[in-house]
Amino acid sequence: MDPFARIVIGYHGCPVDFARDLLVGTLPIGAWKPSTNDWDWLGHGIYFWEHSPERALRWAQEKFPPKGIAPGVIGAVVQIGRCFDLLNEAISSILSQSYQELATAFAAAGKPMPQNLGKDLKRRELDCLVINDCLSRLHRQGVEYDSVRGAFLEGDAAYAGAGFSREAHIQIAVRNPACILGVFRPNLGV
Repeated sequence: MDPFARIVIGYHGCPVDFARDLLVGTLPIGAWKPSTNDWDWLGHGIYFWEHSPERALRWAQEKFPPKGIAPGVIGAVVQIGRCFDLLNEAISSILSQSYQELATAFAAAGKPMPQNLGKDLKRRELDCLVINDCLSRLHRQGVEYDSVRGAFLEGDAAYAGAGFSREAHIQIAVRNPACILGVFRPNLGV
């Protein structure tokens, strides 16, 4: 199967004005700025919840109203291209090796590695650094990735003794905006 043919539907929590501007075309998809926080879970990129518009909306509702911004959601058709998919054992092995090299470099410099912090480790400074560093190393070797994909077990158990969590999700960080083929207004039943 051609790895560039895989298409997913993703949902991005954002200010409602941003969603509107993308939908009506006053903001082109190519102008969509990636997140570059030090704590981004999958490194830098444009973040989507895979097939989960409700989760994207809840995230936007938690983030934006305290800032006086109306929350929104934009749906996108994403051709994930060459994906650094952390659900693939070969990819997680590359990431593990890259972590070891990075940890060795930090130790040689006498510096501590960043840590994932906060409730449920939601500030993923270590993960962000390791993924960005790994992808930079691969880039220097001529290997480019368009996106990063990972699964997360978050929140309380779905029921007593469950191996599933209430907020489990798959996220995608798109590093190459050309992978976003189009946007749409999701039907959230509101």
